[in-house]
Amino acid sequence: MKITEVLDKKVGSTITNDRVIGIDIGSRTGKAVLLADGKLFTAITPTAVFTQQTADKLFGQLLKQSGLQNSDIAYIVGTGYGRVSLNFSDITHKIVTEISCHAMGAHALNAKVRSIVDIGGQDSKAIRVDPKNGKVVEFIMNDKCAAGTGRFLEKVAGLLDLTTEELGNEALKATKPSDISSQCVVFAESEVISLKAKGEKRADIAAGIHIATARRVKNLFNRIGLEADLVFSGGVSNNSGMKKALEEVLGHPFSEVKLDAIYAGALGAAVIAQKSVVAERVEKAEASA
Repeated sequence: MKITEVLDKKVGSTITNDRVIGIDIGSRTGKAVLLADGKLFTAITPTAVFTQQTADKLFGQLLKQSGLQNSDIAYIVGTGYGRVSLNFSDITHKIVTEISCHAMGAHALNAKVRSIVDIGGQDSKAIRVDPKNGKVVEFIMNDKCAAGTGRFLEKVAGLLDLTTEELGNEALKATKPSDISSQCVVFAESEVISLKAKGEKRADIAAGIHIATARRVKNLFNRIGLEADLVFSGGVSNNSGMKKALEEVLGHPFSEVKLDAIYAGALGAAVIAQKSVVAERVEKAEASA
């Protein structure tokens, strides 16, 4: 796809023809974005035990799609859960925190964004962004408890005899969402089992879980502030039930973007890689002047 058709004009206009890759190794899924010659390519795969193996697979997918070779890639930025172990011996690379990459990725998709909800497999984050440059203003994350994460929703889906993909759509069918009061994943799972035994509808239980998760996210924003425009990124961003619950609980609609927001972290990493190439070029020019 063309970069100009996906990125916000403010950011897209700054992208050069340098060929760079952003790789986001999440706890459950690896994502990657290649920016090259005015085009944007994406790749996705489950995260393997060895994260370099995941990165290499993503790298290979991008090269196959684009027809490029290793030597054509100018820079790689790695981010996410598995970023610390990434290594590309023949290509300039660095690692950047997923907070910064999700902020930059959301900014690249909508330069007006000020707040981001990022829900991944192992944690959830509330991030505030400076719309002038896509840098992080403030953030807070829930990484001490599994409640409100992709892993938690996966467990609940299993209890309701649903796949993770089906859970969000099931929640949209609810007529009277169940009240899930527990803030602990263990007790929340017990509540789900109890509600099932009482005969509550599966859709209502699913909706209740999503609302409880949305309330946890709101508690994060209560500590750092919430401003529109708002973007939903991360592995759970494709969950329609979660999106609906968050919009209702937070009181703000999510901005529409032109790329699946599961790639926001990888896109941000690629944009940062672009900026790094340009900065190095400027430094060399100044040094030789």
